[in-house]
Amino acid sequence: MRRLRRAKIVATLGPVSSNAAMIGKLFAAGADVFRINMSHTSQDRMRELVAMIRAVERETGRPIGILVDLQGPKLRLGTFAGGSVQVKNGDTFVLDSNPAAGDASRAFLPHPEIFAGVETGHSLLIDDGKVRLTVTEAQPKRITTRVEVGGKLSDRKGVSLPDSTIPFSALTDKDLSDLEAALETGIDWIALSFIQRPEDIAEAKKITRGRAAIMAKIEKPQAVHRLAEILEVTDALMVARGDLGVEMPLEKVPGVQKQMTRSARAAGKPVVVATQMLESMIASPVPTRAEVSDVATAIFEGADAVMLSAESAAGQYPVEAVATMNRIAEEVEGDPLFRSIIDSQRATPEATGADAIADAARNIADTLDLAAVVCWTSSGSTGLRMARERPRPPIVALSPNIATGRRLAVVWGVHCVVTEDAHDQDDMVNRACRIACKEGFAKAGQRVIVVAGVPLGTPGATNMLRIAYVGQEAIKDESISS
Repeated sequence: MRRLRRAKIVATLGPVSSNAAMIGKLFAAGADVFRINMSHTSQDRMRELVAMIRAVERETGRPIGILVDLQGPKLRLGTFAGGSVQVKNGDTFVLDSNPAAGDASRAFLPHPEIFAGVETGHSLLIDDGKVRLTVTEAQPKRITTRVEVGGKLSDRKGVSLPDSTIPFSALTDKDLSDLEAALETGIDWIALSFIQRPEDIAEAKKITRGRAAIMAKIEKPQAVHRLAEILEVTDALMVARGDLGVEMPLEKVPGVQKQMTRSARAAGKPVVVATQMLESMIASPVPTRAEVSDVATAIFEGADAVMLSAESAAGQYPVEAVATMNRIAEEVEGDPLFRSIIDSQRATPEATGADAIADAARNIADTLDLAAVVCWTSSGSTGLRMARERPRPPIVALSPNIATGRRLAVVWGVHCVVTEDAHDQDDMVNRACRIACKEGFAKAGQRVIVVAGVPLGTPGATNMLRIAYVGQEAIKDESISS
């Protein structure tokens, strides 16, 4: 099933999309990767969803990516004597380690690590920023604050600390258990929530040991400040705009989104733009004009993928939401300005053989108006480096590894086909032409460019490119084999 767009779509599964029939409809509508949110999913349910996705994969013959999103550490207040209290601007409010029920002057904060991380002048945001406190005095078991923005405080509301680096791991005991279960189930991507530093990703990578790729969710200012370091160790980024909009001024989020998108592309790593992209489609069959522009902006910027959350997980119109996102992407990528914007954002190739080959392949493909760029890739690195260049022709990635195909499902412009490895260079070129024809990317009389690493099957050894003419025999061979 060939997509008529380069940007990919990530759809979150939930109450309205947790059966095989609906997953099949979402895939047919345009979903390339399915997200399972472990904040709302048990391990047993996660296994059932993975089995359903793999069944759709077998039916369609297309690699489908599965992203398991770990909950991450949740910082919350304790309880209140009456269930809730009201605090006013200018009030003094204390957060302490006393587990007694709170009142209008104090509340229990069951997180010793927060006491160790906050300093005078730091902000604390309660209930997604509805109440804002400023620390006036920080002690080992007591934080005194001034209420800057008053409102209602109630049981177990979330606490955010935009100014403080909290000394805890991004992986809670629940996350570690969920991570092991996901790895045993054979998923493709792990999303890490509320990371603050590159060490958080390194910790997860020690556990995954290559069994899944790591996607760093950037949702805290501390992670934005260390973005370059995080990019060095992560496999992909997610612009988690919801929490970013809580922990930093809303007007800064669009700039951070652009910074992250361009930085990830320069590094040759996928970036997913997420949260509230078609939010109104939770209850409406059509989005707002502003939401359409939001999705279009992410695609104009060259994001690898755009993501639906509640729209596909709990909304009334999950299939329509995916189809709408699909249409927006197709329209944007056909816009006369799209190519000039994408080309203007190209980063200088890194001084490696793989980047030199990918850059040359893009130039040749664009100059000669070739039908497709066909990459032989065992580990996926050749496909990633080629996608970094954003060539005009589509990228067809051929891999003997189904895991590689599934991971590349989130990467811009890459259509992955799982096939046995080439036996020699002639087989490499001939089969590239045949598969490009079968998948609808090339016709007899057109030319493709083949990119690979020699010797064959050597990960990261992209060192060969060859222009190949698609003859009638490719069409005949494919009609026989199919």
